[in-house]
Formats: sequence, structure tokens, C-alpha cells
Amino acid sequence: MEIQTLEHSDINLITDLIPPGWEEIVPTIDSYTSSDYCFPIKVTIDKKIVGIGTAIINNDVEWLAQIIVHPDNRNQGIGKLITQSLVENSNSKCCDTIYLLATDLGEPVYKKIGFETETEYLFFQGEKKIRAYRNSENIVEFNSDFKKQISNLDRQVSGEDRMFQLEQHLSGSYVYFQDNNVKGIYLPTLGEGLIIAITISAGQELMKLRLTTNNYSTFPIDNVCATEFMHQNNFKELGKEKRMRLGKKRNWQPTNIYSRIAGNLG
Repeated sequence: MEIQTLEHSDINLITDLIPPGWEEIVPTIDSYTSSDYCFPIKVTIDKKIVGIGTAIINNDVEWLAQIIVHPDNRNQGIGKLITQSLVENSNSKCCDTIYLLATDLGEPVYKKIGFETETEYLFFQGEKKIRAYRNSENIVEFNSDFKKQISNLDRQVSGEDRMFQLEQHLSGSYVYFQDNNVKGIYLPTLGEGLIIAITISAGQELMKLRLTTNNYSTFPIDNVCATEFMHQNNFKELGKEKRMRLGKKRNWQPTNIYSRIAGNLG
């Protein structure tokens, strides 16, 4: 059993690992192989890839992503080996907090390593897309004047310094601007469409905008206002996923997240 860097040339060799319905993550995993802040690894047995995982570094925070073991090789300690290897990588990168989102299958493995549950994410889906809403007059398109406020808002809500990732998606994003201040942001092209907001009106109005083109949403269970909004619009709760942490507890605000980025970044 060997641990090596996952390379771009390996991508066609990992399709057997991908669980049904997850096929769309293959391009994302491929993107990790060319990113200078992502560190994908593979586990091989007799030159066959039997497991993969990735560490994504946001300055002093590390996210573990797409830890997947081939169905034929489960219960052999491979998932634990991948996780421990990625955790060790965080030490060399000076990360003092490690996050991941855990499926029911992975949670017992992560708990053995020392991860603890911080909260859960709720998954909602509608039977059809809800009607188009009238856009709030407070929602405006992004311009560079908003950048500093967006950076401060994201740091306040996420507890992370990750503006270098958001910057790539600011063009085409939307801001809820009120009383000369940014109260919320919506980045349609960042993962599933990140929405963070510091007022309920900003969060729900940006949710309305997002749901004119999407029929699903995922956010922390702590955001009761977002949950009530989804129920009011006849969206059904499909399930939950645990957000787990190893290391330093950070000051983040789950009640202000109205749509997550994705499973690889919360």
C-alpha cells in the first residue's frame, strides 16, 4: 500500500471509486491537481488506485475534501490512512484548524482520529423551481468598491481568511447594499452559490434570487430563518451532513450562511 500525489494523468483511473450520483465531482478533483493550494493524494495497492483525498489550504485553515475509498477496499483502514496523511500535511502548512464535511460512512473514521462535530448542514430540494421573484432594489451587481467590505464580511462569517478564493468569483456576483453598507453577498459561480448575509432580509432576498435558477439549497442547521424560508416555499428536507473540526475552534457564524459553497469548503 502506497501513498502518492494524485496527478492529472490519474483522473481517468479514479472513475471506479466515485459513488453513484457523484460523477460531477471528477472535474473538481482534476482541478485540485493543478492548484497551488490543493494537495490531492492517492492510495495504491499493486498499482491500482483504491482511495483518494485532498487537502485544501486557506492560509491557516485546512479543508479535507473528497475522501473516497473503492467499495471493494472498505474496512481496510484506507480511509483512516488518507485522513491521517492529510492531517499531517496541515502541520507542515502551519494550519491550526482542519475541517471536513462527513457522510454517515465517514463519520466514525474521523471521530477515531479526533474530529468532533461542530454543526450539521441541511439539504433541501423542491419538486420544481419556485416562481421568479421580484428582485429587491437593494440587490446590485458587484463592483470593485465593494471588495473590502465583502472581504470583511466573509472573514466575519466564515472565521477564515479566504478572499483569494472568492476573488475569482466576484465578477458576476451580487451584493445586498443598504445604508451604504454591504449586508450580504451571493457568488453564483462559487460552488453551489455561496450566500452570506448579516441581516435576515439580505439573506432571504439573496436566497430568492438564487432559487430562481436552482431547485435545491444547503446551509447550516443553525440558520433557522433560512430553514423556515425553505419550508414556506414547499422545499423538502432531504438529509443532513455533519461539519467536523480538528484543532483550534474558530469564531464563525453559521446563522449567517444562507447557501454553502460545497462539500469541499463548507
